[in-house]
Amino acid sequence: MAEIFDTERPHPARVYDVLLGGKDNFAADRAAAAEGLKANPNAATAPKQNRAFMRRTVRFLSAAGMRQFLDIGTGLPTSPNVHEVAQGADPSARIVYVDNDPLVLAHARALLTSAPEGCTAYLDADLRDPEKILAEARQILDFDRPVAVLLFAVLHFLEDDADPYGIVARLMAELPSGSHLVISHITADHDPESWARFAEIMRRQGITTRLRDRAEVARFFNGLEPVEPGVVPIRQWRPEEETGFTDAQVALYGGVARKR
Repeated sequence: MAEIFDTERPHPARVYDVLLGGKDNFAADRAAAAEGLKANPNAATAPKQNRAFMRRTVRFLSAAGMRQFLDIGTGLPTSPNVHEVAQGADPSARIVYVDNDPLVLAHARALLTSAPEGCTAYLDADLRDPEKILAEARQILDFDRPVAVLLFAVLHFLEDDADPYGIVARLMAELPSGSHLVISHITADHDPESWARFAEIMRRQGITTRLRDRAEVARFFNGLEPVEPGVVPIRQWRPEEETGFTDAQVALYGGVARKR
């Protein structure tokens, strides 16, 4: 079931939209983002660089022959989306988006249109329910062929007691050899005080924000074969141009790994 459409409480997808400069948000989301930016002005830099990381990793996977993508915690559509990048490489690519915010669902239905040769679908599901995600994604994707699981800036919304490592392992266990896992995750490693203040403000607004260090992020890839350069600050993952930002400003680790 989708959560109740509540405009009085900030939602991660809509706060993220505010930080990206979007317009699909409400007063509570804008207030939460404003408080977060007071604590750490770099909170607006991280989402934009995360989108750039998405584009680079999806292009990389597409060039390597990946044609199926499961994007969990997709957030509000922000062009270019995963399907635009993947189907730009091969129009037959199949993409399944997963989120549980009603506003995301409404926009996804309207905007996430596929190339006719491929497929773009949306699942109303929560990352904390991997069984539902797998069961419904199986109706659209061919689990006998490799699938790329994309978890961009979503795992930090899960505390340890939600077993995020077990969830990721369960998702990957269902998929065949040659599948890939892509993760980006917020960290306080490079500016502990500023990002800790930001995380605390988000928690007070009801948005879980679990900052993890590099070793904790790398643990999500246990049992998988890392793709060079491994788990690194996302601006260092196969950069295409110099951004001028520091790791403290971007504050996200990212990596890609392959299932043997």
